[in-house]
Amino acid sequence: MRDQWNAFFDKKIILEPTKAGALNGLTFAVKDVISIKGYKNGAGNPDWLKTHKESHEHAPVVKCLLEQGAKLVGTTQTDEIMYSLNGENFHYGTPVNPKDPRRIPGGSSSGSAVAVAAGLVDFALGTDTGGSVRIPSSYCGIYGFRPTHGAISVDGVIPLARSFDTVGWMTRDLERLCRVGEVLLKAQDTSDSFTEMFFAEDAWRLLDDEYSGALLKTVSSMELPTIRKWVKISKEGLSEWSSTFRVLQGLEIWNEHGEWIKKEKPTFGPGISERFQWTSTLNVSESRQQCQCRENMKQSISTLLGESGIIVIPTAPGPAPLLNLYGEKAEQYRVKAMKLSCIAGLAGLPQITLPLTEVNGLPIGLSFIANQYQDLKLLNWVKSISR
Repeated sequence: MRDQWNAFFDKKIILEPTKAGALNGLTFAVKDVISIKGYKNGAGNPDWLKTHKESHEHAPVVKCLLEQGAKLVGTTQTDEIMYSLNGENFHYGTPVNPKDPRRIPGGSSSGSAVAVAAGLVDFALGTDTGGSVRIPSSYCGIYGFRPTHGAISVDGVIPLARSFDTVGWMTRDLERLCRVGEVLLKAQDTSDSFTEMFFAEDAWRLLDDEYSGALLKTVSSMELPTIRKWVKISKEGLSEWSSTFRVLQGLEIWNEHGEWIKKEKPTFGPGISERFQWTSTLNVSESRQQCQCRENMKQSISTLLGESGIIVIPTAPGPAPLLNLYGEKAEQYRVKAMKLSCIAGLAGLPQITLPLTEVNGLPIGLSFIANQYQDLKLLNWVKSISR
């Protein structure tokens, strides 16, 4: 299997299915932070690879897929310790975005997104803490799913921030996205449908008119519920929600990896190094306001959605940015992206991103967010309206 796309970290790992099941005949790859028995995860950083041991068993999510007939065909590239949305790796190079090689693939599940988009595998696993499945899916023009926090086991997955970490997956077609979901997600009530759509006006304002217009034109052509409302979903403002997410995630990241960083003094690439340094300055005793903000927003979003509501937002602020974009411009774009991705991230909700439109040949994802543990209902609903 050629990898002109630099999607894989290790292509030599091949695991045959252990049983027959719903995923017979499908191949998949996993982000290089998910445990495989006898294999050492690198987490995108040579110092991590050097200082950690092989896994004693498969992560439950890998074991489940193998037992359902899927074949594992490699591990994929990731941003260093999953702490980026760009997909550019200082040590191992950047996976090539098949939609436009001049642009970033998005991270941190960059290799998984590229492997899917390039047709190297049928589906791939990634992790999504702050948007790391959703953003690269949007940039690479594929389907991506972030589940309800806690709906799928993250055992055997290198953590970033445990109260936000999820295992998600990506495919080139919706039918396959749903097949994987039916295998990975526990039984959930899917009897009701969604009857209300809430267009988050504060989220849509983050896009230029050209991009929002293209997405909304796509939405208007779909068979969607007639009850559609434009609402401001954040009373505090998406800037406040994004800042809350950033601080709470940063505190958890330093709590998780601070001791290893102080002991091993790993070499990090540009951007990653500065972010880890920033997390070391955070004080948990000063985070009471952020914790309260998170609880308030979870309650308000849950109340808004109820049993039959869907939030509609752009997945990303636009198409993938160009490679090697650093400094103020890069940070401004990252801040915009986090304002969108923090909605499901803070509230722990399921989100699906769909590659339904392009502007100048560049994909822009459209997302639907449902209430917690409505994952299968969301997948089935999107499949029904997409026929």
